[in-house]
Amino acid sequence: MKALYLMIPFAPLVGALIAGLLGRAIGRTLTHTVTILGVAVALAGSAMVLADVLEGNTFNGTLYTWMTIGGVPFQIGFLIDSLSAVMMVVVTFVSLMVHVYTIGYMRDDSGYQRFFSYISLFTFAMLMLVMSNNFLQLFFGWEAVGLVSYLLIGFWYTRPTAIFANLKAFLVNRVGDFGFLLGIALVLMHFGSLDYAAVFQAAPEAAGKTVELIPGLPWALLTVVCILLFIGAMGKSAQFPLHVWLPDSMEGPTPISALIHAATMVTAGIFMVARMSPLFELSTTALSVVLIVGTITAFFMGLLGLVMNDIKRVVAYSTLSQLGYMTVALGAGAYAAGMFHLVTHAFFKALLFLGAGSVIIAMHHEQDMRRMGGLRRYMPITYVTAVIGSLALAGIPPFAGFFSKDAILEAVHLSSTPGHGIAYIAVLSGVFITSLYTFRMLFMTFHGPERFGEAAHAGSAAAHAPADAHGQEADAHHAHGDDPHASHGDDHAHAHAGPPRESPWVVTLPLVLLAIPSVYAGWAYIEPFLFGDLFKGVIAGNESTSPLARLAEEFHGPGAFALHGLQAAPFWLALGGLILAWYLYIKRPDLPGRIAARMSGLHRLLVNKYYLDEINQAVFALGARRLGTLLWKAGDVTVIDGFFVNGAARLVGFCSGVIRHFQSGYVYHYAFMMIIGLFVLLTLWFTRA
Repeated sequence: MKALYLMIPFAPLVGALIAGLLGRAIGRTLTHTVTILGVAVALAGSAMVLADVLEGNTFNGTLYTWMTIGGVPFQIGFLIDSLSAVMMVVVTFVSLMVHVYTIGYMRDDSGYQRFFSYISLFTFAMLMLVMSNNFLQLFFGWEAVGLVSYLLIGFWYTRPTAIFANLKAFLVNRVGDFGFLLGIALVLMHFGSLDYAAVFQAAPEAAGKTVELIPGLPWALLTVVCILLFIGAMGKSAQFPLHVWLPDSMEGPTPISALIHAATMVTAGIFMVARMSPLFELSTTALSVVLIVGTITAFFMGLLGLVMNDIKRVVAYSTLSQLGYMTVALGAGAYAAGMFHLVTHAFFKALLFLGAGSVIIAMHHEQDMRRMGGLRRYMPITYVTAVIGSLALAGIPPFAGFFSKDAILEAVHLSSTPGHGIAYIAVLSGVFITSLYTFRMLFMTFHGPERFGEAAHAGSAAAHAPADAHGQEADAHHAHGDDPHASHGDDHAHAHAGPPRESPWVVTLPLVLLAIPSVYAGWAYIEPFLFGDLFKGVIAGNESTSPLARLAEEFHGPGAFALHGLQAAPFWLALGGLILAWYLYIKRPDLPGRIAARMSGLHRLLVNKYYLDEINQAVFALGARRLGTLLWKAGDVTVIDGFFVNGAARLVGFCSGVIRHFQSGYVYHYAFMMIIGLFVLLTLWFTRA
């Protein structure tokens, strides 16, 4: 099986290398064939591995030792268990759907081969991350997905907004990764190993140890380690306040938005905390921090989805909110529930992103929902799949999102982690918010009067349309548009294009294939994920006191779970959000504007995303520039150049200017200097004697 384990990550890598190095030589068709074949091989291998793991066969071994320092080996190895096998299947399946979809979406882009190379490389990096059995390889995969995401977000590198977005993503993730690296260093310092198994085995003995980050102020060792590791997860999984990069990542093409937001980069932090659950279970403080951060992200990021008009940004803020739900589950000690929501979310969120891309294609690369409407007549396949994705996201039974989200809500309610009461109220309120912004997007896009004809007559007036801060442009063309032609500057060519029509099969087929698990995955997998033995011995928190163990006492099958859900508050909140969205955006479309005008202060706060971008720009970005300028002027110019470099030159020049007066060529000058030198030597000699 070791050969199969190696083949799974390296098949996409080979495809990426061929596409990247030989793409222009072999052409577009062979490029996408090779990369899709590589990911398909990885998916088939991952399915075989999962089947093998379910039969009880696991693997934890070293492939090779990179180097040994001070007796500590730095190794590359694989840990194949139920957690990694599930992630491998989800990553490769979503990646395969994105690869197929890309054929249609990027067909007119000049960087076609380069894009396929990047997304295959992205898949390789994520697989190396989830298959790792030690912190070294985890960090390699962690940084690799960050690097490739930088390349993908800034794929259209001639667009200034894309360059700003990928730089922002890179820098914000470096903040999180700094904490992550410190956590790994602390693990190595105190445990003497980077191997998961060795660290987890020694963790209970370290539960009582302390470390003094500040002399005289001891902290629990495992609390510090877990919080530092979680800071890394806050960056990768876009948790408050390190979430600011993710909405701007919409500057990349839609396929990579789906790949980043569904099953790869942003889920890496959730996976990592679940993998590190044996450590987090030993620190209530760390779990409480995780719970609180997840709660803030889930609630406050969901509110922003209510005011976004860019269809991709609505889905992006939905991702932020749902990542908050997963993080809340981790903080509540229900790690399996967080992983379950990760899996179901991967399907319906990839579906919604790719569905948004299908709409963008049909609308000739228009993204503003205010210029859509009535598309269900023109795009029946996209519409039906979007309805399925919306119902799953809103948590309507029996769709996949209902089972995983309700499990999180129940687990938080039963949790003993400090802060779980406030967290429960917040995530329960978030159910209503999620349903409201989800169906607002669906109704504005596919229902109501057709507004897309307005774009054709916008003309020059669009250039003067008002804009809200940070991407809420009312511009008829490209409110941060997702235009494959952007590299050619063809931003406004679509204004006079024909009416929308259904996307080609390479776009709609992935939508249909993703819609299928969005319907049945929750129903089929809730029992093995949460109440079975799938994660037994792999994820901590399965003891009798855990919230999931207490929830298992009341579980009588998915059917009974769904029936109970129909009587519970989350369902009625979700239904209330749906009905309110229908009333506001179908029945009385004049009301949202009036409500926004009446609550202008709150609306402005939400539109400007709590002014966090402005704060970051004013405090951190501007502060860093001013600090750099100060260090440059005071350090480089004054001290290094002024004192050491130029000062040394001036000193030599001064000394030379003095000495040259004694190098006159007259013998008596030289004799005079010899007498003075002899006098100095004699003085020193007799003084020491």
